[in-house]
Amino acid sequence: MPSLLVAGPTAGDPEAYRSESVAPSRYDAPMRTARGAELERLILPRGPVDLRLTLRTLRHGRADPTFLRHDDEWWRATRTPDGPATTRFVPEGDDIRATAWGPGAAWAIDHAPGAVGAHDDPAAFDPPQGLIRDLHRRHPGLRIPRSGAVFEAVLPIVIEQKVTTTEAHDAYRRLVSTWGERAPWPGGDLGLRVPPGARDLAGRPYFEYHRFGLERRRATTIRTVAERAPRLEETTGMEPAAATQRLCAFPGIGPWTAAQVGLAALGDPDAVPVGDLHLPDMVAWALAGEPRGTDDRMLELLEPFAGHRGRAARLLTLSGQRAPRFGPRVRLRSIRSL
Repeated sequence: MPSLLVAGPTAGDPEAYRSESVAPSRYDAPMRTARGAELERLILPRGPVDLRLTLRTLRHGRADPTFLRHDDEWWRATRTPDGPATTRFVPEGDDIRATAWGPGAAWAIDHAPGAVGAHDDPAAFDPPQGLIRDLHRRHPGLRIPRSGAVFEAVLPIVIEQKVTTTEAHDAYRRLVSTWGERAPWPGGDLGLRVPPGARDLAGRPYFEYHRFGLERRRATTIRTVAERAPRLEETTGMEPAAATQRLCAFPGIGPWTAAQVGLAALGDPDAVPVGDLHLPDMVAWALAGEPRGTDDRMLELLEPFAGHRGRAARLLTLSGQRAPRFGPRVRLRSIRSL
């Protein structure tokens, strides 16, 4: 696949992006291409950013049609309040050059620093001696993203409720491929698809979701949150506790879903997915040598990392440590059994 790098202007004051006092909406003036407007900015985060580890939170499976990796370029298709957009992220040393196309390019380029975790400050995390500290030093580029697209984060996370990862990723891939739309050029030429919008999903009866393996419960949750998507998006301006309370007020959204949204869309490094099938066991095994754990035990073990408990749990998933398995794996099921 050939590189699609397009020559463009450089940021007028790149050092300014290191300062929290500078509004994150600053970007270069648009340049025109044969296919429309293109916006570009240079992001200079504090410290390194590992795009693979950071963007993994926003990507749902290797076949996610909203993402593409080509060499060191990361491409993402997203739906913004202004319309669809294609964004490309290219590392330049410790900096990242973001380029966006499409009707939503301005919104996408405004939120590009958050998407790659540039607002996150891992240097503020100073864990005590032990495994978490070692992992933190080993993965200095892991960031907690803040995409700012809450409904877009909720959709695949609701699909992941109570089913295997394989089932969920396949359902999301097929839903986006079927109901989504071709990403703005050049993303569309690369096969990227933009997720369907809230209005579209709210207007579809629950039985239309069956083709993707989604039973009535999850389909109804998607339709319900889609109908009130603006209320979801308001959480981007709330404190974490208030945002969690707002999210959990929606039927079908509980602490697990709210925490996953916090880690993807809201940039909350303290969000812990309580209710996860595997995480309590993994935390208990990695931090205490206990083969099985509960949510309460997990929170107890993560308490020394308060303020960054979600980051600590995320680091543990990179450790390769897994609790012993004592039973058969869950098999793929039909929606009739859910």
